[in-house]
Amino acid sequence: MTDLAATLAQRIRAHGPISVAEYMAAAAAQYYGRRDPFGVGGDFVTAPEVSQMFGELLGLWCVAAWQAMGAPARFVLAELGPGRGTLMADALRAARAAPHFLGGAELHLVETSPVLRRRQEAALADHRPHWHGRLEDIPSGPMLLVANEFFDAMPVRQFVRGATGWQERYVGLRDDRLALVLDDAVSEALPAAPPGSVREVSPAALAAATAIGHRVAQEDGAALLIDFGYGASACGDTLQAVRGHRRCHILSDPGEADLSAHVDFAAIAARASGAGARVEGPLEQGAFLRALGIEARAERLMAAAPARAATVAAGLRRLTAPGAMGSLFKVLAIAHPRLRLPAFP
Repeated sequence: MTDLAATLAQRIRAHGPISVAEYMAAAAAQYYGRRDPFGVGGDFVTAPEVSQMFGELLGLWCVAAWQAMGAPARFVLAELGPGRGTLMADALRAARAAPHFLGGAELHLVETSPVLRRRQEAALADHRPHWHGRLEDIPSGPMLLVANEFFDAMPVRQFVRGATGWQERYVGLRDDRLALVLDDAVSEALPAAPPGSVREVSPAALAAATAIGHRVAQEDGAALLIDFGYGASACGDTLQAVRGHRRCHILSDPGEADLSAHVDFAAIAARASGAGARVEGPLEQGAFLRALGIEARAERLMAAAPARAATVAAGLRRLTAPGAMGSLFKVLAIAHPRLRLPAFP
């Protein structure tokens, strides 16, 4: 039993079962606080590690969105959960084509992990980043925001449809070990579903979507959210734990594995729209990247460095192919109502 498992067990003995969301939050705080989980030697690989093309194209998207905003002389360029800083470093390198963009960007990163902040500082030192612990701490003003694989890590509550109604799933104790248990019937306004169905709701993700939508609607700007999930709200037990690129039980070794759940893009879009923002998408990641010209970029990279052609081609396939990240990952844009954004119909 890990130290965190023992701490949670003690808490449950004293105060009763905790929600799945509370469990996820506690596990994530320890998991990200102690390690760099990215890459082949970590627990999972994200799109920026697959290919430089991903960050470069997002950088060019930001430049185009900035131009649609009227090219403000000063603006906030923000990223939620910047990982190693790879995505933003690639984006800013591509944005050198628009020097006034770089000159006006004030870089703000939302990151709580001291380990990852050090990696970001090394990757982005030339751009003088500022760090924050919360989205709400980003300073005011026109903003361009990117969040890649951020919302999937936000805690979810899980509800299970029983014979007579919905019940919430909790983490309790069985034989003095952490176990999933069901609470009494709940009053949550959840749609009808067959018995046995699981519904996941992320209050934290919905609150973030509302805050982003309100921010860009009131102060100008746009946000780009990229994550794995489903376009229409649906039932499904998608919560998973990954360690060393292999799935494991969500309750085994809490704080030592990455926990994530599919993002409900329809719910995110509804919250952002309700806050006054324009919402575009979600588009499949493959379609989004192709609209931005990833195939032409891949051809240029392969021509410039033939020895790397196979690596570039493999990255292109992984990012865009329907059987890989191309269809599983979705892209949602949240923007000021007047903006028309690149790559969206």
